[in-house]
Amino acid sequence: MSNIKKILLGKAECAIDLGDGSERGEYVSQDYILNVLGRPMRAISLMTAYYPLDETFPTRAHDAFADKDITFQWDYPYDDYETYKGGLIGQLDKEPFNWMRDVRKHGQDVCLTVTMDTNVSDEHIKAMAKDLSTFGRVMLRVNHEAGGDWFSFTKRASYEDIALFFAHVCDIFHEEAKNVKLILCLNGLDPDGVRIEKEEEFTPAIKATDIFSMDRYMSLHWGWPYDIAKKDTKNYYRETVANIYDMGKRTAKRFEFVAGEKRPMVLSEMNADGDVTGPYEQCDMLKEFCDRLKADPEKWLEGFTFYQFRDRGRLGLEWEDPNNSEVGIKLPLMDTFKEIINDEFFMPKIEEKEEISLPVTLRWGSAEDSEGVAIPLSFENEPVFCEGYFEDELKDANLMMELNGRWFYKAPGVSFIDFMPAFFEGKKVAGKDLTLKIFAPPATGENDSSQGDDWNINWYYELKKLPEIRIEYTAVI
Repeated sequence: MSNIKKILLGKAECAIDLGDGSERGEYVSQDYILNVLGRPMRAISLMTAYYPLDETFPTRAHDAFADKDITFQWDYPYDDYETYKGGLIGQLDKEPFNWMRDVRKHGQDVCLTVTMDTNVSDEHIKAMAKDLSTFGRVMLRVNHEAGGDWFSFTKRASYEDIALFFAHVCDIFHEEAKNVKLILCLNGLDPDGVRIEKEEEFTPAIKATDIFSMDRYMSLHWGWPYDIAKKDTKNYYRETVANIYDMGKRTAKRFEFVAGEKRPMVLSEMNADGDVTGPYEQCDMLKEFCDRLKADPEKWLEGFTFYQFRDRGRLGLEWEDPNNSEVGIKLPLMDTFKEIINDEFFMPKIEEKEEISLPVTLRWGSAEDSEGVAIPLSFENEPVFCEGYFEDELKDANLMMELNGRWFYKAPGVSFIDFMPAFFEGKKVAGKDLTLKIFAPPATGENDSSQGDDWNINWYYELKKLPEIRIEYTAVI
């Protein structure tokens, strides 16, 4: 096979990340999500809590306090996310580390949220930095929505102390785990629309962080799951898309003013709650927000996280089946989301470079900075069979592949991939030349310290041979 070319995976004009698991739903495997959505996200957002000084930790809050009378989601003594079992607890074979490995094997970056007790010692923070040092280019969001009063860390410390703690965490990570970028998530602008809410208290954190952020739902039922959003209750809100968009943009500019420089701005949680809007206006609101991003000549937003894939309420692309938590029920928002993530504006750029020959070393840096190969394929007609066979050393390879706009994952040990789903959604290819694009994220989900000085931000894989591709245009009989 000739005319193999090197390719570069780069940034989208605006990245889309995806929340997977929280207090509202369980983690869903990346195999399932990839097969449903058809392409990987830039990053998968994971929610955890770290309160190691509490006697019941690391038992999850709703299990540790099952006998406690709860009337609001955040009434537990510590936040009801999956517990972070690393740090000085040291259980790296448990969550969130298995999730993180799953995310990275599938060619996505980890965006990890940790709510944590601000009273933990430096030893806890340094241990956490060591935990994350092998997971490539991690984005770490510590104590999000920090200007609020609902999470446990806000009930245990002043806003000034929370801000100084965040800045201190930044200092430690910048020294101990340079592969990790810190996200500061505040609540946006004050009601006066000029300053960031609690700006004075959080100025040290704003100056210390790598990435600016806020969470902003265009509608939200915050009383979930303990009450129902109805016209005669006051447990929800709804804003216009225009107001939310404008607030995000002005918040980004204010962050920049306070920090004294421009840094990436993200929306770490964004959606419209179907509890408030119903399932159809929810779609309209998300689409309108994305249309505004595309039309805006000021590219102020680095990316946003859609919250979330599967939800027990109405903040997901799927509902969690109340009879079986492992089953998802598709919502109308799924089709809207798939349309958005397949818009060129929100897709990572793949640039074709020079022709190469094997063997070739592939570098995986992140979902926005990696090197792969493109293999030319010609289609005389519409295929009935299109298959890939991965033999010898290729059988142990961990690969992410794209064909005709559809992405496929090949796990280590797998020797056969059926590429036919790339042709099931009406994308005709008869008479066309396509390329099979191949990238090689880390096979274990973690980088290897023996690979060189840049090991913590790059993973390398030597591709010595190509898969055998079988294309047939008629049935066997």
